[in-house]
Amino acid sequence: MLRALKIGDLLVAVPALRGIRRARPDARVVLATPAWLEPLVELTDAVDALLPADGLDEPLAVAPGRVETAVDLHGFGPESRALCEALQPRHLVGFRAPGWVGPEWRPDEHERVRWASMVSWHQMPADPDDLRLRVPEQASTHPGCAVVHVGAAYASREWPVERFAAVAAALTADGHRVVVTGGAADRERAERTAALAGLPAAAVLAGRTGLAAFAALVAGAALVVTADTGAGHLASAYGRPSVVVFGPAPPEHWGPPPGPHVALTHAELRRGDPFVAEPDPALLAVTVEEVLAAVRGLPL
Repeated sequence: MLRALKIGDLLVAVPALRGIRRARPDARVVLATPAWLEPLVELTDAVDALLPADGLDEPLAVAPGRVETAVDLHGFGPESRALCEALQPRHLVGFRAPGWVGPEWRPDEHERVRWASMVSWHQMPADPDDLRLRVPEQASTHPGCAVVHVGAAYASREWPVERFAAVAAALTADGHRVVVTGGAADRERAERTAALAGLPAAAVLAGRTGLAAFAALVAGAALVVTADTGAGHLASAYGRPSVVVFGPAPPEHWGPPPGPHVALTHAELRRGDPFVAEPDPALLAVTVEEVLAAVRGLPL
């Protein structure tokens, strides 16, 4: 199974992974995905082994003919299909394309539904809402906290630090114990957020939390506030109340499932380019007041 992408991409594919696992209990199920995602891959309980694959530029490290079935869960482009075809499997599972039998690709489909529907078409029934992860064995370092996640993979998804800080300050005033998270590259943003919010340095966890520990933190959180990042998808995977600010990606394609989750955006302003160097206008239009109103409407 090929899904050589990031955290959110992995988590929206969990229903499809589960469908494959249930349909093929006899098979050795291998997921080709970035090696750093292994802690989350293990928590899906759907995969026997991880094959390191970061993007589509390199062939998969498997000898041709060893794989019985290759599943393209990556996308609908010739590059991912070529990587699967190079394995020379007996069966190819994906969308309809030259040399491939399958359902038609629908561009306006939610990602969870897209992949669950595709594997279901191939006689591996999957429920698009079957996205829960197992809770890590390690305990949360801050149980019951409010997670304010300031990180983002792209500048187009970076909600301003000043607004995150205002939200963190308001949550603290409401009685929440707030921690500020992100990756190592987000440490400066997290420190500025905490300083502006009047939080202690110990509240800054950005760059100090491994992936399994971060999953445990979200699983035990009272609330998650984030832009459209892996943190929002983890909140969905653990059913934790969340408010997610969307920019270039539309919530109808990438948003949370039904539950204690609110997606905020201003779709009429969306430019939709995830790779630009400034935040998308649809994200910038979301105000602190909108986020706080959404938080206060959640069942906390």
